[in-house]
Amino acid sequence: MSKQEVKEEYKQTEGNPQIKSKIREKQRQMAMRRMMQDVPRADVIITNPTHFAIALKYDKEMYDAPYVLAKGADLVAAKIKELAKEHEIATVENKPLAQALYNTVEIGQTIPEELYQAVAEVLAYVYSLKY
Repeated sequence: MSKQEVKEEYKQTEGNPQIKSKIREKQRQMAMRRMMQDVPRADVIITNPTHFAIALKYDKEMYDAPYVLAKGADLVAAKIKELAKEHEIATVENKPLAQALYNTVEIGQTIPEELYQAVAEVLAYVYSLKY
């Protein structure tokens, strides 16, 4: 088999790599749009001053613990912070907590037990500002 024949056979069995990459890019864009639409529902945005932003929501009916609505680094984090400002969502700067949440929790998941105390303190502070 020639090199060209191997490439063609791969395309037929696995699909064209260029088309697959375009599909993945569209999926990423759609996920990003969905995530950004959820930011206005957040209770608080926890940030590392420059790099990370994590939007948290606590809803007793849905989950027993707060969960992540959106998270991002660098440009995505800046967009999350911008949306939070537009919708008057409290933003709390807590570098260690932001890094821990960004590295351990995926979008839609509840926060891990070891972070309950830190997140509870942040939420208590935010709720005290609202009421």
